[in-house]
Amino acid sequence: MTELNGKTVAFLATDGFEDSELTSPWGAITAAGATARLISPKADEITGKNGHKHAVDAAPADADASAFAALVLPGGVVNADHIRMDEASVAFARAFFEQHKPVAVICHGAWILIEAGVVDGRKMTSYPSLKTDLRNAGAEWVDEEVVVDHGLVSSRTPKDLPAFNAKVVEEIAEGAHAAQTA
Repeated sequence: MTELNGKTVAFLATDGFEDSELTSPWGAITAAGATARLISPKADEITGKNGHKHAVDAAPADADASAFAALVLPGGVVNADHIRMDEASVAFARAFFEQHKPVAVICHGAWILIEAGVVDGRKMTSYPSLKTDLRNAGAEWVDEEVVVDHGLVSSRTPKDLPAFNAKVVEEIAEGAHAAQTA
């Protein structure tokens, strides 16, 4: 596995996240040597759809994208719907595109990218129910296990996590992508 020593990766989520879509990529990037930090508009601790609890490291308003090598956006309908309504979270996610940094999104997590205005012209996948939302926002939606578009990694569901995790680690190791823009 590619080494990510010295890199810190932000995970942006709130209550209702899909447990495996947070814990599996978290495990993959930390196993590769990176440090993971949880950013959330909810203070102290968040709870996943299946009850997994995770300590929050910082609020989006207090986090600076320049301190991170990449961003991971777990899915879960409730998480994704609430996180896209938080202005500081949307601004935090958008900043990674402005800084050309890798962003990884799975399942319903893509809603925040639509809100941030960063999917136009991008090739992506997601949970199938977001297909129309992404297309209406200008993305080319495809039904594939994992899609990589200039540092933007997207996947559909927890069953795609092995392929998603491998590409997330690969893209973080590559670093900035000039075509990863807002």
